[in-house]
Amino acid sequence: MPDIKALLAKAKPRERTVKIMLDGALAGEIERLEAELVEVSQDWQPSDLTETHPGGPIAEQIAQLRETARDSEGEFRFRYIGDEEYSSLLAAHPSTDKDQAFDSESFPRALIAASCVDPVMTEDDAKALFKIINQGQIQTLFDAAWDVHNSSSLVPFSLAASALLAAAGGGER
Repeated sequence: MPDIKALLAKAKPRERTVKIMLDGALAGEIERLEAELVEVSQDWQPSDLTETHPGGPIAEQIAQLRETARDSEGEFRFRYIGDEEYSSLLAAHPSTDKDQAFDSESFPRALIAASCVDPVMTEDDAKALFKIINQGQIQTLFDAAWDVHNSSSLVPFSLAASALLAAAGGGER
């Protein structure tokens, strides 16, 4: 039977990293160009084999902007803050609704700030970030912070990795 001290020595808090795109204007421009590409492609029929698709230059612009978009991604790494700290954080953000465990406005910002270890941020930093990014991106950050505190899975399962290994003849792992 293992000794608790030996188990504690190899234990590490759960972590999770997510990326979000920080340049909302760039995202909007890509979406605009994609709509333009759909529009020019809808009724286009080449009159001969030498005619090029009118959407080619638009597709090239989209590809260039997507590369730029990758450079505008921000990576956020979350780490479990510990049982007592997490309980205290929950207690500090009670809900006025008896059916909810926490205040849905203040707790997500507090949890993100408390558990984000890279970049380190304060609640004021999180509040400033929330003024720029959209609700879907805020949810992505909160889901990652929530996951490191509440996920019960032992080893995360990767469907993509299992499918690739199975296709390569390596079987499922």
